[in-house]
Amino acid sequence: MDTRVGIVGAGPAGLLLAHLLSRQGIESVVLEARSREYVEARVRAGVLEQTTVDLLGEAGVADRLHREGLVHEGLELRFDGRGHRIDLSELTGGRAITVYGQQEVVKDLIAARLEAGGELRFEVEDVTLHGLDGERPSIRFRHDGSEHELHCDLIAGCDGFHGVCRDAMPDGVLSVYEREYPFAWLGILAEVAPSSEELIYCHHDRGFALHSMRSPQLTRLYLQCEPDETIDAWPEERIWAELQTRLATDDGWTLEEGPIVEKGITPMRSFVVAPLRHGRLFLAGDAAHIVPPTGAKGLNLAAADVRVLSEALNAWYARGDASGLDAYSDTCLRRVWRVQHFSWWMTSMLHRFAGDDPFEAELQRSQLRYVCSSRAAATTLAENYVGLQRV
Repeated sequence: MDTRVGIVGAGPAGLLLAHLLSRQGIESVVLEARSREYVEARVRAGVLEQTTVDLLGEAGVADRLHREGLVHEGLELRFDGRGHRIDLSELTGGRAITVYGQQEVVKDLIAARLEAGGELRFEVEDVTLHGLDGERPSIRFRHDGSEHELHCDLIAGCDGFHGVCRDAMPDGVLSVYEREYPFAWLGILAEVAPSSEELIYCHHDRGFALHSMRSPQLTRLYLQCEPDETIDAWPEERIWAELQTRLATDDGWTLEEGPIVEKGITPMRSFVVAPLRHGRLFLAGDAAHIVPPTGAKGLNLAAADVRVLSEALNAWYARGDASGLDAYSDTCLRRVWRVQHFSWWMTSMLHRFAGDDPFEAELQRSQLRYVCSSRAAATTLAENYVGLQRV
């Protein structure tokens, strides 16, 4: 098999890259270890930056997003029993966020890929990368019981944190930067209409809570919990009681309850590798970086990576200009570290850290009061939350 760009991973990064390249007339093959049913059903991020929405619109895959996505022009910071609205749109010249699940983005991109007749193979096994330092690297894999080798000009590693591409880089090439947080998120999906029209980020002495949504009929809620807790320790009654306690306000705001249809515990981690390129292998998305979910940046950062990579590849194929490819890692890492800082800052401001340190708690309250009373501080939050256009 031969193609121009071999893409490992059919998550948002790999599928969006394939679609952007196709629109530029650049052939690619996408390989995915999971089944189509699995990748279209796995629930991940649900908040799209304005920058990501604009990119999907420019790529012609945003029709359903615009019909079904929930546009939010603000969010609420809640602490000490009171809510404080941050007007994202007013502070950023009309920019906003859109609530639209990652799995819906994946469905739209798969449909566009198949409609265009692009090569997309699910349930591939034993993927290995070869010849990364040469001009024609290859990907070997097994599919439907047969062995295959895909020769290409370069390889895009979009196969996530647990994928094979990052590990294919030679020893000593990568520097790893990481931080694990001393807490996790318990997330639920409940069949009940959202209790607020916008997201609520809540700081509470018992720990962080987040009110979000997936649709007008589905509410997404999160609780800070211990990283070693099991989901069995959280029956529905305990979950709702804790959410009611943490999200309660002095004015009697009501959190509506409903059947929980999904729940799980997610660890909190910051992770970056550098560089994002070795030879003809380029890493993008979760294969290269992980952010804590507080800033709602994972999917958005992956989209930013592949935008940079697709533009660099277009210049290379169209004009022989390799400057974008040479600068790919540095260009992406500038945004990666800006997003890492914002996600760390949001996490540090809103979560209860171990030890019940009253000094730490008062610092958090001071920061929250400042963000909610200073236009400059609120603008910093808003600009980062809706997505910086240039970094």
